[in-house]
Amino acid sequence: MTQTLHIIGGGMAGSEAAWQAACAGVDVVLHEMRPVRGTDAHQTDSLAELVCSNSFRSDDAENNAVGLLHREMRLLNSLIMAKGDTHRVPAGSALAVDRDAFSDDVTRTLEAHPRITIDRGEVAALPPADWKHVIIATGPLTSPALSAAILDETGEDALAFFDAIAPIVYTDSINFDIAWYQSRYDKGDGADYINLPLSKDQYFAFVEALQTGEKTRFKDWEENTPYFEGCMPIEVMAERGVETLRYGPMKPVGLTNPNSDDKPYAVVQLRQDNKLGTLYNMVGFQTKLKYGEQTRIFKTIPGLEDAKFARLGGLHRNTFINSPVLLDAQLRLKSMPRLRFAGQMTGVEGYVESAAMGLMAGRFAAAEILGRSVTPPPDTTAHGALLAHITGDADAKSFQPMNVNFGLFPPLETRTHKRDRKPAYAQRADADLRAWIKENFAEPLENAS
Repeated sequence: MTQTLHIIGGGMAGSEAAWQAACAGVDVVLHEMRPVRGTDAHQTDSLAELVCSNSFRSDDAENNAVGLLHREMRLLNSLIMAKGDTHRVPAGSALAVDRDAFSDDVTRTLEAHPRITIDRGEVAALPPADWKHVIIATGPLTSPALSAAILDETGEDALAFFDAIAPIVYTDSINFDIAWYQSRYDKGDGADYINLPLSKDQYFAFVEALQTGEKTRFKDWEENTPYFEGCMPIEVMAERGVETLRYGPMKPVGLTNPNSDDKPYAVVQLRQDNKLGTLYNMVGFQTKLKYGEQTRIFKTIPGLEDAKFARLGGLHRNTFINSPVLLDAQLRLKSMPRLRFAGQMTGVEGYVESAAMGLMAGRFAAAEILGRSVTPPPDTTAHGALLAHITGDADAKSFQPMNVNFGLFPPLETRTHKRDRKPAYAQRADADLRAWIKENFAEPLENAS
């Protein structure tokens, strides 16, 4: 009889870790504090809830590191990727999902697994000594009591940053005399986004409104907490320069307005948020503006004059540990190896990266419980590069949350033309991951059903 694996946190990482360990033949107790204790950002009690965007970002495995990570996760029987594929909604070359259908399906699948027990309740301290194998995957909104216990054990100062959430609009409240459907450069199905054009005067007025709008006030202890660059509030981007947004989420390139001969100076894009197409989220419009200000300012965007919002944007504090100092190559806490960490707490950023580290933690823990030897994946793979970064390659003194990117990969062994470099990284990663799977695991390479 195998020992039980306890996983604390039912987000992307915890859900994936539970699935991986259970499929390997290990009994799992997945502890999720919602609904017994809520958070400032979650809207439901479902596992793997998508709090911020509904996008898993690029699905291009040959030219984008996150797309490569998608492909690797599919090879590794990822539950998160399987359900993402099942509940996909149009998003050009990106993988975006119907967020409620996705998390409901993950929840049902984990609840139905015979080796998984879901315990709804808060773990408010370090796990008791008789929990011999634990994965802490409590994510950006770890409860204060557990955070304090982790800090007491690690002796490290808390690291933190702010994550912001983008608003969601009801599709039938958008003015399609102004708006139109199109993907940049007609990628995907060519009409996966709703586009809202702004003239030069409208754009500058909008930027000024963002800069002067009333924002959420921080508590004193939050004043010096940084933002994560990949989830920057739109008004903070606007403060960096009046043209910043035109080179970011509001860039007008690759689009043709069928409703006007005037070329837009800037464009707001909305991405489908549910399978019915009744909800669209404002791409890149995460914000700390107060609710009243959001409604007032965003309704000045042409096409949103009568917009109705299913959800307004928000801001929440995110915490992570100094993984390069604290964790070993298999995500174990060096001072207490029975504890592993996974997900955003380890200093990765993004849904897919969090789930990928949950996948690794679940497989490492299962192998340990079953008495099997598993080596970390090579750093030429997306999983291995991300894992190596957070457990040693990153500078511990300046450690910040990181998305997967080709800059984390070792250089190619042969000189390669720039246009061929990313596909070469991807092809090397694919071959090396398959070899690693064959060496360490007996199961076939099918995706989760």
